[in-house]
Amino acid sequence: MRKKTLSVKIGNLTIGDSNPIVVQSMTDTDTTDIEATVSQIEHLFLAGSEMVRITVNNDLAAKSVPDIKKKLIDRGINIPIIGDFHFIGHRLLTQYSDCAESLDKFRINPGNVGRGSRRDLNFETFIKVAKDLDKPVRIGVNSGSLDPELMQSKMDENARLLEPRDSELVEREALVDSALLSADRALSIGLPENKIVLSCKVSRISQMVESYKTLSSLCEFPLHLGLTEAGMGSSGSTSTSIALGLLLSQGIGDTIRASLTPEPKGDRAREVKLCQEILQSLGLRSFRPSVTSCPGCGRTTSSFFRELSEEIEIYLEKYSKIWNLEYPGSSELKVAVMGCVVNGPGESKYADIGISLPGSGESPKAPVFIDGEREMFLEGPNIAKDFIDLVNIYVQKRWGKKVKT
Repeated sequence: MRKKTLSVKIGNLTIGDSNPIVVQSMTDTDTTDIEATVSQIEHLFLAGSEMVRITVNNDLAAKSVPDIKKKLIDRGINIPIIGDFHFIGHRLLTQYSDCAESLDKFRINPGNVGRGSRRDLNFETFIKVAKDLDKPVRIGVNSGSLDPELMQSKMDENARLLEPRDSELVEREALVDSALLSADRALSIGLPENKIVLSCKVSRISQMVESYKTLSSLCEFPLHLGLTEAGMGSSGSTSTSIALGLLLSQGIGDTIRASLTPEPKGDRAREVKLCQEILQSLGLRSFRPSVTSCPGCGRTTSSFFRELSEEIEIYLEKYSKIWNLEYPGSSELKVAVMGCVVNGPGESKYADIGISLPGSGESPKAPVFIDGEREMFLEGPNIAKDFIDLVNIYVQKRWGKKVKT
């Protein structure tokens, strides 16, 4: 059961409440390089990102934001753009009103707005700009930049206990307190509660999960989930999948991001696809048709089922974007490509359309199941093409007009 949170409008999107969980990403371009930033936002958008965050870290970056927004609109890309501010966000938003107006949401890190009375003044200035412009704010706490004064206060308090708690528990409490105290402060300044999003990002899975569980139990603000500095390659993907999956499966989270380190010259949009895969695997959203295929064993001596599985995956990846536009609902298509008689017929019956290819010593005929019923057998050298044709026919009949190929 999804935890109920407040509804917050961000550009053309609404998050929280019962709205779909939104996939967010972030550029790694120099924001002052307008063309590179626009191109990367377009790339992320086409990959399926529904919000994009950009760094606004100096005067030139702030001056570039309106041009970035205009060029995106000129290209027909209507996606909420979030400004990521640290240290001098209060000054940039007040000095560059066009930047503030062009952004759809501001992100502030309460650990990076100054110390003492200056911290309070800078935070107040930042929030007043958001209030006056009716902009939502994500108060994003990070373990790597946690308010040192708050953390020290918590550690001193813990040290005075007869039985001091583990330092990680103290840090977790400080993370949650920082987010909630900052939200209360924003409310007192006049920012409406339906303009606040919270996050509590750390790089250790257990601490991240427990921090969000506590935060979720104490407030109704929408939560942005992320395992910050997740890492590179399969390690980063695995850690992110576990962390987000644990929380999402408990109904916690309204927007998500996978903070993956791209390989050199790697695809920045990999983080978008991973988020989509996590949501789809949990049954929370559907982005593209899914393929169930077996891993192979001694019964599947032929590699044909692997080749067919790959061919189907590539085909569905290519045409899913077209189908999403022309055949709403087709993203929920489930295809099975199995390699022998052990689990093949059963898995194929559970799919919308499935094929159980012959394994070692089995009949050369491959039964095809449609909507749980065995409809026909395929055999011969054109099984792959014949099965893809059947998938096309299925989509055509179930979701609309003839598929354009």
